[in-house]
Amino acid sequence: MNQNNTDYQEIANRILYEDNHLIIANKMPGELVQGDDTGDVPLLEKVREYIRIKYNKPGNVFCGLVHRIDRPVSGAVVFAKTSKALTRTNEMVKNRSFSKHYWAIVEGKTPNLCDTLVNYLKKNSVNNKTLVSKNEYSGWQRAELKYKVLASSDRYSLLEIELITGRHHQIRAQLSNIGNPIKGDLKYGAKRSESDRSICLHARTISFPHPVSKEILIIEANPYNSLFFRLLEKNKIN
Repeated sequence: MNQNNTDYQEIANRILYEDNHLIIANKMPGELVQGDDTGDVPLLEKVREYIRIKYNKPGNVFCGLVHRIDRPVSGAVVFAKTSKALTRTNEMVKNRSFSKHYWAIVEGKTPNLCDTLVNYLKKNSVNNKTLVSKNEYSGWQRAELKYKVLASSDRYSLLEIELITGRHHQIRAQLSNIGNPIKGDLKYGAKRSESDRSICLHARTISFPHPVSKEILIIEANPYNSLFFRLLEKNKIN
């Protein structure tokens, strides 16, 4: 099997949903969504190549990025296969018609088994880190998320998070602010890094109206890190 076929099959195994308008893939931790100055091949280009090979398309292949998740994070990412689908899904993201739920493994036990966190955030571009405040200041953005604890051990808690707003490093910064940094997230106070430099944050489910049929899509992505499921099996909170 040549390299193109190997790469094609690797991406094919990670496709969560595909039709004539959309394609949704399960991003691996540490994988870029969109290209940057590292030169690493991003998921966007891998999906574009997958489409080219699958449908034997000559020349440039349209593949539009609907939203991003951070490089150390894994999970569901939505791409558009047509310009019409891209325009409509981008508008949905802007209007918050996308419902996003994440799983996160955090250090320690959270203050509450479920809670709503509301803060104001500001990105520090110098160190690519988000500052958190309980007070509103000029230039700071309101951030809201809801969490509930799915499982808890002596060292870690597994949270399900509903993202209400989408800010830079929002989940990472807000959870660190309550004393529960995400496992592996050194930037936000975790005790140690993961061996692959990932963090234990995963885009578990995403739901939104299909841009053409209007049918509500609910897409679920399994984490690559088995610790998520081990915590659920052994330490699930009923």
